[in-house]
Amino acid sequence: MKDALIILSGGMDSVTMLYEYRERIALALTFDYGSNHAENEIACARLHCQRLGIRHIIIPLDFMHRYFTSSLLQGGDAIPEGHYTSENMASTVVPFRNGIMLSIACGMAESNGLGFVMIANHGGDHTIYPDCREEFILAMSQAMTTGTDTKVQIFAPYTNITKTDIARHGKKLGLDYSETWSCYKGGKVHCGKCGTCIERKEALAEAGIEDNTEYLD
Repeated sequence: MKDALIILSGGMDSVTMLYEYRERIALALTFDYGSNHAENEIACARLHCQRLGIRHIIIPLDFMHRYFTSSLLQGGDAIPEGHYTSENMASTVVPFRNGIMLSIACGMAESNGLGFVMIANHGGDHTIYPDCREEFILAMSQAMTTGTDTKVQIFAPYTNITKTDIARHGKKLGLDYSETWSCYKGGKVHCGKCGTCIERKEALAEAGIEDNTEYLD
């Protein structure tokens, strides 16, 4: 029974979740908030929804690009290079991004008679992204349940696992991760040097997956 919608970026994590829980997913939402890599992510999200026959809606959030401060919204040159553990990666935080997207997704879920909103935050996000941590997800889910007649909840099964763990899920599903997008710089190919590219490389290697992603480096 399809009882959920998913927030689908087109990256490794949410695409894995899309396939792993496809029997439950009635609707996928992709948010275009003006990030450097939005066009690439949206293309990947659209590809997988078409392949699986899942309804896909792209919701524009252009006000975030205009009013919020983040290197993700300032062009590829603004993206720092280095591992996620580096302090400079904090500039990639988009303030309350998941809170905004979850709020909209909650309304969409209730409007479509769906009881769950799925989001693919994971343990590797916890270091620098406060709206990916377990305490935030639990609090947001409580707010959504309290604020809806149909008691919409968040379903976030990857919250406390690593990106490598997610890649292992994808390996079992036979996913081709070259059909996903990670790089924050938003070029035609992955840069290979930003935090999310490095994390991607490490996860695929540790999961024993051949990385067919095209990188500049």
